[in-house]
Amino acid sequence: MRLAIGEGRTALVTYCANVHPGERLAELWAALDAAAAVRARLGLERMAIGLWLSRPAQGELGSSGALLADELAARDLEVFTMNGFPYGNFHAPVVKRAVYHPDWTTAERRGYTLALAEILAGLLPPDLQDGTISTLPLGHREEEADGAAALDQLCRLAVDLARLADRTGRRVRVLCEPEPGCLLETTRDAVEWWTAALPAAARRTGVPYDVVAAHLGICFDTCHQAVAFEDPAASLDALAAAGVPVGKMQLSSALVIPAPRSPEGRAALARFAEPRFLHQVRARDGSALAGADDMDLTDALPDSAWRIHFHVPIHRAAVGEVDTTRDFLRGALVWLRAPGRALPHLEVETYTWSVLPEGERPSDTASLCAGIAAELAWVAAELTGGAA
Repeated sequence: MRLAIGEGRTALVTYCANVHPGERLAELWAALDAAAAVRARLGLERMAIGLWLSRPAQGELGSSGALLADELAARDLEVFTMNGFPYGNFHAPVVKRAVYHPDWTTAERRGYTLALAEILAGLLPPDLQDGTISTLPLGHREEEADGAAALDQLCRLAVDLARLADRTGRRVRVLCEPEPGCLLETTRDAVEWWTAALPAAARRTGVPYDVVAAHLGICFDTCHQAVAFEDPAASLDALAAAGVPVGKMQLSSALVIPAPRSPEGRAALARFAEPRFLHQVRARDGSALAGADDMDLTDALPDSAWRIHFHVPIHRAAVGEVDTTRDFLRGALVWLRAPGRALPHLEVETYTWSVLPEGERPSDTASLCAGIAAELAWVAAELTGGAA
């Protein structure tokens, strides 16, 4: 969606296709069919989809993307952003920490991301010169990922992206996405990464920092930063003050369990327990945060309110009896609406529709598309001031 929000500014809004299976091209075409159904529900003549291509699907497609461009055009869809975080099968029965593999220390991650950038440069609509790709925040803290080696790979990727821009006239910016438990987790981490660690890596690799700064940045996920108990305006102000480019904002909400040790809290946690994804948990412990890497590892957490990394439908203030961090998301959108602010690409990323509790999850593709359309309609109302 392209939304006019005043002062001649247009917000580019989409949803992330990682909610659909995409391990092979046949699944990708089905995902595009679903996106076309969302477009029809919203009454749009043309709509963007936040593309996700697994490594196997990208390998089947090749680097030109011509076939993909034809399939998108046939469904009146366009692409300005991609999700390059999940590399393999994001809809496997168990994903968990596999989503961080390969991490940014590897040539595999760099090669995959560059292949996505090649495809995206060829898919951008004629009136857009800049595309974005979100990616993992280097690696997971507990897997001993080498942060310096990861930064070196990113600097080399920036050189690749600069060459791509010279050749195509299209700039693709790759955006690390802070996430609980990773080497980049908080806004403070992102600022330190941008102002100190990344410049040091540029010097170490001999890559001009202006090349790095032009082609890298941050994807701000509102679920992840809400789980970290951040304040949306304070976080976005800090990133802006440090000059950190926020190229994309993923619009998402987390779970809130006010009294996790109570019978009601335990029942709510049991309803949301599922085996596919990591659901990191954070709780206030005095002035610090206590954390667990998943919902079944929380015995040591304090009995204060828990925030849980479980992306839930953003148009809902609660899912069943469980509250969400929708107010954090709303605060981020209010911050963006302020006059003079640059607008990142906006991508709804509720990839967990299929693992919501029984009675909350869609029963078929049509009901999934209806839920996604409701999320996008809510975003449109918030950004244009039409929400109640």
